[in-house]
Amino acid sequence: MRHSRRYSQALELLDREKTYSLKEAVQALKNVPKSKFDETVEISCKLGVDPRKSDQMVRGSVVLPHGTGREVKVLVFCKGEKEREAREAGADFVGLEEYIKKIEGGWFDFDCCIASPDVMREIGKLGRILGPRGLMPSGKTGTVTQNIAFAVKQAKQGKVDFKMDKFGVVHCGVGKISFPEDGIVDNARAFLEALLNSKPPTVKGELIKSCYICTTMSPSLKVDWKNEVGKTS
Repeated sequence: MRHSRRYSQALELLDREKTYSLKEAVQALKNVPKSKFDETVEISCKLGVDPRKSDQMVRGSVVLPHGTGREVKVLVFCKGEKEREAREAGADFVGLEEYIKKIEGGWFDFDCCIASPDVMREIGKLGRILGPRGLMPSGKTGTVTQNIAFAVKQAKQGKVDFKMDKFGVVHCGVGKISFPEDGIVDNARAFLEALLNSKPPTVKGELIKSCYICTTMSPSLKVDWKNEVGKTS
């Protein structure tokens, strides 16, 4: 497989055989040749679960202490007094039938969906559209709630949802490479702690089998995640 010159240069600077601390890994990624855009820093964890078993599904959410580095557009499905609450909290789009029709027509100009419990029956039909994109409101991630204002503010402050894929791997963006080093490290630790807290009761042994960190365009580095949980920068 042929790589770009930039990727090849990054490979020369990074030790792919080494297991890094988060701080070391972030320092190394900051030293590789830069792209023309502000790359996302992503953590990927291979989990010790059986993806075929529904009771071992891993999903959750975390509010990154230093945000995601991008503006989050929030859509709230609600009606009545909840609409005012959502708008005052900073939601970008608020309503019900209008947005159901827009989504059915192919509109996806938003990053997060929140819904009040009383409208879930109406938006249930959007599950086949929003589900595969990870946008369907869910009580498990706090996006189906009576406290609309709190959910909107969390989304705007850097809340991200994560969900295991069919291979038993969880991916999560933990900021931009332009962030201060400690900001990326803090965000990564917050994600790892949230992931461990989402361990299903039916999973025995360690939840995380391996952990890697990379930027959008860089090689990945193995992280010694066990020595990161519970730390502060």
